[in-house]
Amino acid sequence: MSKIPLTVAGAEKLRQELHRLKTVDRPNVIAAIAEARSHGDLSENAEYDAAKERQGFIEGRIREVEGKLGNAQIIDPTLLDADGRCVFGATVDLEDLDSGAKVSYQIVGDDEADIKEGKIAISSPIARALIGKFAGDVAEVQAPGGVRELELIDVRYV
Repeated sequence: MSKIPLTVAGAEKLRQELHRLKTVDRPNVIAAIAEARSHGDLSENAEYDAAKERQGFIEGRIREVEGKLGNAQIIDPTLLDADGRCVFGATVDLEDLDSGAKVSYQIVGDDEADIKEGKIAISSPIARALIGKFAGDVAEVQAPGGVRELELIDVRYV
């Protein structure tokens, strides 16, 4: 499996999720299965079926998170020295040349992306268009509404 890029904060979030899944969610679902079993006939027991389905989801998520952490390439943006170039982990200030709107995004791994927090995935069209660019460069992004031109105002490694 190929390496999965993660920021330090993203890796810590996954570790916390894994800890919660193993120490809280897994024991809770085991208790729910035991409770449902005590009700008798399992063939017509909706609580048992729901608890088993939840257990399958939790175990699958545990395997997925362990796999991602095992293949993670953790990148600390504060240690980067990219000479002002836009790279994974960088925070960029952009201006849409058509609307004049200004936004800031941090380029992060796919699992960390959250547009409400200003984090965009490395695989997103905007991030792909920005990688390798310097402050002052204009990136053309293919958006659903057509091509957008974004000027890279600043690149920070925070």
